[in-house]
Parts: sequence; C-alpha cells; structure tokens
Amino acid sequence: MSRRPTIRDLLLSLAFLSVAPLALTAQEGSDGYQTPPPELAALVDAPVTPGVSLSPDGTTLLISARASLPSIAQVAAPELKIAGLRINPRTNGPSRTRPSNGLSLGSLDGTERVVSGLPSGAAIRNTQWSPDGRHVAFTHDTDTSIQLWVVDVASAQARRLSDLAVNDAYLARPIQWSPDGSGLYVLAVPPSRGAAPAAPLVPAGPIIEENDGEVAPARTYQDLLTNQHDETLLEYYGTSQLARVALDGSYATLGDPGMIRDADPSPDGSYVLVETTSRPFSYQVPASRFPNRIEVWDPAGNSVHTVAELPLQDKVPTSFGSVPAGVRSISWRSDADATLYWVEAQDGGDAGVSAEVRDKLFAHAAPFTGEPTELAALALRFGGVRWAEEGFGILTENWFSTRVQRTYRFDSDEPGELQLLFDVSTEDLYNNPGQPLLTSNERGRSVVQTTDRGRSIYLAGAGSSPEGNRPFLRRFNLENGASEELFRSEAPYYEGPVALLNDRQILTRRESKDEPVNFFVRDLRNGEMTAVTNFPHPYPQFAGIRKQALQYERDDGVPLSATLYLPADYDADRDGPLPTFVWAYPTEFKSAAAAGQRRDSPYQFTRINYSGAVPYVTRGYAVLDNASMPVIGEGDAEPNDTFRPQLVANAKAAIDEGVRLGVVDPDRVAVGGHSYGAFMTGNLLAHSDLFRAGISRSGAYNRTLTPFGFQREERLFWEDPDLYFDMSPFMHAEKVNEPILLIHGTDDNNSGTFPLQSRRFYAALKGLGATARLVMLPGESHGYQGRESVLHVLWETDRWLDKHVKNAPAKKPVTTTDDGGH
Repeated sequence: MSRRPTIRDLLLSLAFLSVAPLALTAQEGSDGYQTPPPELAALVDAPVTPGVSLSPDGTTLLISARASLPSIAQVAAPELKIAGLRINPRTNGPSRTRPSNGLSLGSLDGTERVVSGLPSGAAIRNTQWSPDGRHVAFTHDTDTSIQLWVVDVASAQARRLSDLAVNDAYLARPIQWSPDGSGLYVLAVPPSRGAAPAAPLVPAGPIIEENDGEVAPARTYQDLLTNQHDETLLEYYGTSQLARVALDGSYATLGDPGMIRDADPSPDGSYVLVETTSRPFSYQVPASRFPNRIEVWDPAGNSVHTVAELPLQDKVPTSFGSVPAGVRSISWRSDADATLYWVEAQDGGDAGVSAEVRDKLFAHAAPFTGEPTELAALALRFGGVRWAEEGFGILTENWFSTRVQRTYRFDSDEPGELQLLFDVSTEDLYNNPGQPLLTSNERGRSVVQTTDRGRSIYLAGAGSSPEGNRPFLRRFNLENGASEELFRSEAPYYEGPVALLNDRQILTRRESKDEPVNFFVRDLRNGEMTAVTNFPHPYPQFAGIRKQALQYERDDGVPLSATLYLPADYDADRDGPLPTFVWAYPTEFKSAAAAGQRRDSPYQFTRINYSGAVPYVTRGYAVLDNASMPVIGEGDAEPNDTFRPQLVANAKAAIDEGVRLGVVDPDRVAVGGHSYGAFMTGNLLAHSDLFRAGISRSGAYNRTLTPFGFQREERLFWEDPDLYFDMSPFMHAEKVNEPILLIHGTDDNNSGTFPLQSRRFYAALKGLGATARLVMLPGESHGYQGRESVLHVLWETDRWLDKHVKNAPAKKPVTTTDDGGH
C-alpha cells in the first residue's frame, strides 16, 4: 500500500499542476471531428419525439416538432457568459437553445392540422396557450432578434404580432398572456437602446473584492461577473421595457425600462407583480441573488405597492434547506382576483440552527392596505402550495437531512389548523401518495382539480412498486382520507395520466418496450381507448434489441436493479458471455429500505439515447444501464462516510448478476458515467479491479475545488478534509491502472464540474504513467449539443471500448489492498 500523502505533499502537487502545461506529444492533438460507425451515427439523426401541450379547455393538443441537433457552428457561436447567464448578443436572448421548427394542432379524435404561416426557418420557443384556448403565442429567433408571433387556433394560421423585439436574455418569462386572452405582456428590448458598450482598451483600474469578517460561503458557481465591463453588459442586455401588446398588434408601454426579472399580471388583470434587479452586483453569486425590488404596478405601469426591497443574497448558508432571508416564492393566488402570497424564513434562512418554526406563509389581498395575513407556520421548510377554487390550499413542507415531507390542507380564507394529509419520506417511493392533479381555471391559472364540491381531489403518481413503476390516478377524500383508484397502468404497457378530461375520460401517455410514446383518450368505465397521436418508431432498424429488467442484491442484502440490453441477434449458446458496458449514477440515501426500491418500469420504450451506454448494444456489447449505485448512511452516519466501499459493492453485484445470467464476460467490463457518474467512474477504477476501462464525461475529480459541499454532501472541506481527500479520484490517481477516457466540454458551466477538473486529472494520470485520453469538446457545455461533437463522442467511446474491452488481452493477476485499491 502506498504512503498516504501529507497535506504538504498535496499542496505541492496542486501547485505543480496549477502551472504545468498540458504539453502535446506526437500522439496527441486533433485530427478534426470523427464519425462513428453507421449504426451509431443513425441514432444521432433519428427523429425526435414531438412535444405535446394540452389546451386549457382540454380539447386540443399543441404538437411541437423538435429540431435535430444543431451544428457545432451554432453551438460555438459567440456568447456572453455573465452573472450566471449565457446570452446570445445578436438576438438578446439565451444562447444554446433547442427550438422547435414546426407546430400542429391535434384534436382528441386523432385528427391533426399543420399550422401554416410560420416564419421561414422557424426557431420556435416560449409557446404559451391563451387562457381561453383560442390562441397560442410563441417567440421566433432570427439571426438578429427575437420576434413575437401568435397562432389562431380556429384557422391554424400563424402571424407575426408586433415589431417589438423581445428581450429573453434575463431571468423573466419574456411573454405572458393577459388573463382575458386579449393580449400579452411582453418584455421588449427598449426601442431607443443604442449600440452595445464596447470593451475598454485600457483597464479602468484594479478589480477589488473585500469582506469585513462576515460569513459568506458560496457554491462553485460559474460564468460570474469578472469586471466593470461585465456589469455594464449585464445592464445593457438585461434591461427590458414592459409592454402590453394587443391581438391587433398595437401596444402600450408600462413603467420605465429596468432589469425586470418577473412581470406577472394578477388573475383579474388589474395589477402586475414586477420584480426588478438593482445594484450592487456581485462577483461571487449569479444574477438570481442580486438585489431585488418587488412591486405591484397598476395597468398604466405606476407602482402602487412595494412588497419588499431584498438585498444582495451572498450570505445564504450552503447547508441544504437554507434559504435567503426575507420574502421569497412570491406569486398571485390562482384562485383569487388579486391576492399575493409569499413565504418568509423564521430561522434567518439557516438550516443549521434550531427553530420550532422554519417558515411562515403569508397572503395580502388588493388594495394591499393593512397587514398581511399569516396563513400557516411551518416546522419544516416550505415546499410549495397549490390553490383550489373552493377556498382551500394544499401545502407541502420538507426537511432535507431527515427526508421528511408533509402535506396539509388548509383554509385559504380563514386560516386555522393545518390538516395533515400525508407524512412520508421523500426517499420512500413505494408509499408516495402522488401529487394533486391540476386543471386550468377560466383565467388560465392552474388550480387543484376537485370533485364532490371540493371534498375530494385527484392524485396522480408514478406508482413505484416491487414490480416497477405503475402510474396511477386516484380520487382522494379530504375529509376521511379514503382513496379510490380510478386507473393504474397494466402490463405490457407503461401508461400515465396527463389530464382528467371529464368524469369519465382521461388523457394518457402510453408506451411499451417496442412502441414509442403516444397519447390516448381512455374511458375509465370500460377501458376503451382512442389514439390521439401516432408518433412513429424513431429507429425501427433497432427494434429487435432485447431489454430485461434485473433485480439482484449486493453483499449486505440491499436490493439493486439495472436494465440489461442485449444485441438483437444475440444467441447465448452461440455467442457466450459478451463484453459489457455498465452505466450508472450514484444516489445518496438515509434508508437502506428506500435505497432498494425500484425506480423504473420493464415496460417503458427501449430508448437508445446517444448520450449514454445503450447505443453500444448495436456494436455487440451487453449493456447494464442505470445500474443501482445507492450510497447509504442510516442514523447518525452520513452516506459519504463509506462512499468508496459502497460503490465497489454495487458494481460487483451488477457484474455478478450478469455473470450469473451467462451474458456478461467478467474479464471484459467497462464502466462509465456523466457528471457525478464520471466521478463514480474515477473512484471505481482507483479502488477496484472490476473493470477493464472507464469512460468519464464532464466529471469532477478533485473535491477540494468544491470546498463548500458537493452533490448532497453538506460538510465543508475544512470540517472534514479527510472525506474530501478520500472521495477524490485525483488524490488516488496512482491507483488508476485501467485505461480511462476523459471527455469534457470546454465551456462546461455546471456547478463544480469546471473543465479544469478533467485537465488536471489527466495531467496527474499522465504524469504517473497511466493509460488515459483527454478529449476537450470546443464550445460544449455540461451536456453536448453540437452534432459534430455528439458524433465524435460516439466515435471516441466506440474506439476506446473496442481497444480496451472487446479486444483486450487477458487480465494479469493484481494485488488488491484492504480497501479494494491496488
């Protein structure tokens, strides 16, 4: 066993790596983007299942055709990365979008009308039904701006509504229907705005940050402000003029331009709730935490009530369950004309302190005189509220560390005792009661769907069970707690409720192993079904791929599961055990019983997503997809206290099950994962000899670079440096003696997974003589979008598996350490 490095060793190595360049050898560099074998390339260009949205009156489906992958030229186009935002400066909207390119309208009898009059080269986003269901609004991205369009549902005809350029660069929804459906509230680029500020040729001075002894921890946010020019650009692109645009194209402006982060009309249309960002900005947190002024405006844009002036939120504790102090989660009650509700922490927002009351829920009705009404005092953290037209609300509270979630009914007009409906663990899927089914009221607001004069509601859920997920719809009596099951998915289909159309019919979303997702109207009384859509199989050439749900146990008895995929022409007697690719993602649990619960269905469609491991079943591999990787810490123990040995036990159990079935060659198994799954892969290669190779995409490998916690780990680096050391593959790079392929986007903005993580891990591996390959994808973020990038990732992975797994030489005996390392 090698000597454990001291802190001095660690600091010296980090100092070396921080300055050591990644020199290119003759075998390194780039030969351009590569294309994988045809069977893999075909998956990239397969049709994308359309998006579907039901009209408020439940009579029409809006079907959005989804575009294929954008080119790398589109993905790598110039963008601004400021204040946690990524902005396309040409359009004044978000960069890296995946718009739709066509619309159609479907009736519940299965007929479909293609929307005509769409713009050439349609790039459709922000689709939104009008409250009366007569129109659909959407935005269209051009090369230089974002346009506002509307569809007349009766004629299925689209037209451009206004010459105003929509501003979709900041935090707010850029368009919002008025409650009566007569027009839209739009965030527009100020018509008189000039040219974008140019970067100064000479710095104005040093960049200075200072802290006066206050505790102000921050997660590892990326794309933050870095200088005064960034601040100027944020104000320039983030400033909007609120306007009300009528259906005839005329418009009126409301108020002055500002950095509007929300503009929401009241349900009766008499007010607008407006939230506006102000200075000072921060270089440590994203724009969502900048100072926020919350006001109520009248229809002319005059401020008639100030709800709160929230300061910069840069001192929120990093422990899970901590929240900003002051007003949060503010919105209009959907069941009232003009009543605001919001939540305020009673513990200073700090989950680390003891408190009998954590949050309070308040309401304040127009004209906003007098004091707000306290609706509820919560012992746990507010989790959300849904309103019913019959004068009550359904409220949830939860607490991260105990995984407790409680659901209550309360009187929304005359506050009193909370009526407990459910007290469950968020980890216990088998006993999850489901969520209230919602419907749209006449103003287009979502409210709880009720029956029996408000005495009962409907609950819809995943229906997790030992047999797999079986979605359900139930009628739940609020007075006595009695539950009546109206529908439950039955084999060989995976079918879930979308909407309750009337007391007899529901709209469902149904699929099977061999049939893609489509929508149906189901009669609850006799089971008769009417097909509403007919989306084709996206890759019929791979329809014969075999899929099997596996259930097995690890050595300590914790139940595990995985989905096994086998090639369509596989014959066990002829082909024997296959080279295998395991794909997984670790999940933390506080309960071993909950960790062993199934979270899948054997009857879901066989999706061959090009971003995971399943595509390689077409290349002759057995694939163990979504192999369970629970990390459990019961009682006072935390899951990560035994992270490494639990990972190894999970992986061993998956391989052993495949060997028992006779389909997995234990001498030729690879492991892979994305993000935290990549972190898992690095650990499994460092602390076991179960695998021949690993594929890690967009991972973090040195946890000292995320010192204020990561994933579900709340402890800080300074509280438990040994934990951070032990869990970091970078700190154990000398133990990685299997080939590892590291892939990372150069523009990854996910918290914690800096591109530097893969670069430095590769530098360590190379310096220690490991077999490793680093692929940095230009312009790509945490997930990969560019068609050329995706094809190249498939090529890299296929090549790595063929060389180091399928055609690998026989294993040499190794000596393992007492912790599974080598």
